[in-house]
Amino acid sequence: MRIGVDVGGTKIEVAALAPEGGYVSRLRAPTPASYDSAIRTIRDLIDQTESATNARGTVGMGAPGSVSPTSGLVRNANTVWLNGRQPGKDLEQALSRPVRVANDANCLALSEAIDGAAAGFRTAFAVILGTGCGGGVVVDRRLVEGANGVGGEWGHLPLPWPAADETPGPACWCGRRGCLETWISGSGLQRDFQSRTGRALKGEEIVNAAATGDAEAAAALNRLFERLGRGLAMICDILDPDVFVFGGGLSKVDALYQRLPDLIAPHVFSDRWAAKLVPARWGDASGVRGAAMLWSQPDRPADGLVPDTPIPASTTI
Repeated sequence: MRIGVDVGGTKIEVAALAPEGGYVSRLRAPTPASYDSAIRTIRDLIDQTESATNARGTVGMGAPGSVSPTSGLVRNANTVWLNGRQPGKDLEQALSRPVRVANDANCLALSEAIDGAAAGFRTAFAVILGTGCGGGVVVDRRLVEGANGVGGEWGHLPLPWPAADETPGPACWCGRRGCLETWISGSGLQRDFQSRTGRALKGEEIVNAAATGDAEAAAALNRLFERLGRGLAMICDILDPDVFVFGGGLSKVDALYQRLPDLIAPHVFSDRWAAKLVPARWGDASGVRGAAMLWSQPDRPADGLVPDTPIPASTTI
């Protein structure tokens, strides 16, 4: 049995998977406001899972941010009480077993590449369009986290090919300005719409208003699509993935898949461009499933640190 933990801003989910990938158990609890309470909540949910199933499982955890390969501490998490902590090691102590940890977007990418919408493709890039903007890279069913553990963190790159009214861009929580996350996330859509119209609507309300003929909402959604197209074209020029798989609230907007190909292609440095654009097969459950699947990565360390990759002696540089 493989147990996955997904630490979100509003909920913590624990799911147990059978070897073939089916659910054995799924439990959720509200996300506490403090780190110590969150560790206790996760421990309790896992205890409940194992008591109900009468089985003991491996444990993988997906969470915002990433683990520093230098200090072993979480950094860059928008769930700020995770920053500067070691949830993998602390959960290991609480459970008396190894725990593997990865960024939540990476977990979604792994889940979808193994048995989801990106299965069968060699190179997959996961796009998370929720309150923020995350990403993850999988090649040949293996996570690519990079030497510094920040592979796929495209949300904090600047918006490419900006127009005059897009610079220097909005302030981002990371301390910079104009990050993609400030433009193409749900909160970015809300901010852009309100700055243009003076109307305060949530992202879902803007999408619904556009569908019912609201011209201002439709214009805001069009601006998001166009900016998203530019951002994904940059990923194409760097990675050129076979498939983009989308998660998060905005991934449910059907028009996104219809509009994006024509908005990406003109910006890609190629005479032609084609890749699949698909919604996550497992939806909101992709993150917790991918966390459980971290134990399918054969050389991933239990502490969440990204291992050094020595250059073989036979390699010529």
